[in-house]
Amino acid sequence: MLVDSHSHLDAPELDADRDAVVARARSAGVTRQVVPAVTAASWPKLRDVCRLDAGLFAAYGLHPMYLPEHRPAHLDELRAWIERERPVAIGECGLDFFVDGLDADAQQHYFDGQLRLAREFDLPLIVHARRAVDAVIASIRRVGGLRGVVHSFSGSAEQARQLWQAGFLVGLGGPVTYERANRLRTLAATLPLEQLLLETDSPDQPDAAIRGQRNEPARLPVIRDVIAGLRGIPPDELARATTRNAERLFALPSPG
Repeated sequence: MLVDSHSHLDAPELDADRDAVVARARSAGVTRQVVPAVTAASWPKLRDVCRLDAGLFAAYGLHPMYLPEHRPAHLDELRAWIERERPVAIGECGLDFFVDGLDADAQQHYFDGQLRLAREFDLPLIVHARRAVDAVIASIRRVGGLRGVVHSFSGSAEQARQLWQAGFLVGLGGPVTYERANRLRTLAATLPLEQLLLETDSPDQPDAAIRGQRNEPARLPVIRDVIAGLRGIPPDELARATTRNAERLFALPSPG
């Protein structure tokens, strides 16, 4: 059994065949998926998508790349959604210093607000950190008392160590399957097994075998096999460990 710790199953790219996507995932052994939000406007649809299958678990948040769509009132609305819907995490949230034109101070405002909500409600965070890992670490330390995952991790071994000390796991997905991703593949081989989560980031970040195509959670075994090979362990051992990690972090129930 596998857990896809980061799947945007509510994305429009999956509207036409979402039920089939979930069925293919289950056939591939992906029995549970954590589905993080990106904007307040997307929360109702995401909630409804996650009600389609007992193995889908919602997280609500405000993604930094969608900054123009966020409003200060959305943080208050997020509190209400958390109280009412009881998600498994807050996110996707974080900082993105790669995309031009995203105001860093405004990003920080929304990120800090979500960090405080996570501490208040004792929920894990699903964090986006693109060219912003040090700033994310500083924010986590400043608020304190947090736990979560930095998804699609692309930082250094030292940054991963600091995140681990702060209570954060790292999510690895399609990028690790590319042979030229040397630093990422080294991290996948050497980080503590207890710190790893597997993810697809569907429908984005396809693995090397489906480069340029739509991604989906059924591809998670490909990522499992690559990382297991890099670590020199059986795929089933990696699957068991990463599934336990996801269950602990998100307090996931056993698959139905």
